[in-house]
Amino acid sequence: MVDFSLNEKDREILDEVRKEGVVRRRYSREYDDNEKMPPAEFPEAKDFDYIRTMMGKRHGYEGACTPGIFGMLNSFQTHAGEPMLTLRAPGAGIGNVALGAMGTPEQVKKWGHLQVAFANTEPGCGSDSKAIETTAVLDGDQWVLNGEKIFVSNGVTCGAAVVFATLDKSAGRGAIKAFLVERDAPGFEFVKKEHKMGLRVSDTAGYVLKDCRIPRENILGLDEEIKTGGGGFKGVMKTFNLTRPSVAAVSIGELMGCLEMVQEALEKEGIEVNWETGLHRTSAAQQKLIELESLLEAGILTILRAVWLMDCGQPNNVESSVCKAKGGDCARRGVQLAVELLGSLGITHDTLVEKLFRDARVGDIYEGTGEIQRLVVARAMLGYSSADLM
Repeated sequence: MVDFSLNEKDREILDEVRKEGVVRRRYSREYDDNEKMPPAEFPEAKDFDYIRTMMGKRHGYEGACTPGIFGMLNSFQTHAGEPMLTLRAPGAGIGNVALGAMGTPEQVKKWGHLQVAFANTEPGCGSDSKAIETTAVLDGDQWVLNGEKIFVSNGVTCGAAVVFATLDKSAGRGAIKAFLVERDAPGFEFVKKEHKMGLRVSDTAGYVLKDCRIPRENILGLDEEIKTGGGGFKGVMKTFNLTRPSVAAVSIGELMGCLEMVQEALEKEGIEVNWETGLHRTSAAQQKLIELESLLEAGILTILRAVWLMDCGQPNNVESSVCKAKGGDCARRGVQLAVELLGSLGITHDTLVEKLFRDARVGDIYEGTGEIQRLVVARAMLGYSSADLM
């Protein structure tokens, strides 16, 4: 039975996490305006060390929710009003998730201490991951990689990247494999840092691989899996199933922060919402606030459903796409409502809503656009192949 209820201890932890999330907002404008890379640690980080201790003890209490559910609830509060800036630089990136999903235990042990980027997208291959053009050719005891990667998450600060390349362009998705490429590998060139509309604190880079040589053992996965077509493309999809709920949770955190900011602004103007009154007796502003709240609730429930299935060991590929599409859409529409409710204040630097408006738009795009998520869901519901929906 699905159960999203929280015990008292989990509620206490999330309340403290929310306090930390609010502190992060004071740095948001500076780092967004200047596209600065944050320090390894902000001064306030030490003030919240006790939260780690609280989290470490939560499993000993009766009624603690499952890891996935708690992780998403934690993410909502952490990112409420500030989607990317953290008080401590994260030690892992999406590439670490890919390494864990596809690598052997020995490979995870060898490279897991690094921050690993995720290099999948190419200039001619965005949402269609099976159309990868980057090639990998075995030359003795080394792989030689050639190609170009764009929109690489954590691509500036990483110590290595999981790079997807094909062994044979004519063989389709089965020939796509994942390779661990360290930043100092010969022929691995950093081209540029992307300047984005939103999520500016998150570093995004472009790479070129020119006869890039890496050891033979840097292909991720077990030999028998690789020889039978495992790894690569399936690994991309497996990684996304794990990370799409987390990406959606960041978007919902943005919307939570917006709702809070709007409510504070409206309260100053004496506008309060009676949630029990019918729409025919509410103002236009109140109706928009109710719609914003409903979007938030819908996004939260789709995310919790996807991670609940994951915690239960059940397939969640469709649900991961549902929550990514819904989370991105709810955030995009909800933040626009927040801008409309605040009027001219919503498009100025006087509030963070203007920044979150830009952030939310990007959140609906990366790690699979909303349109692609809908295709995934449609294929599952209708029993279609990818070719049927082209």
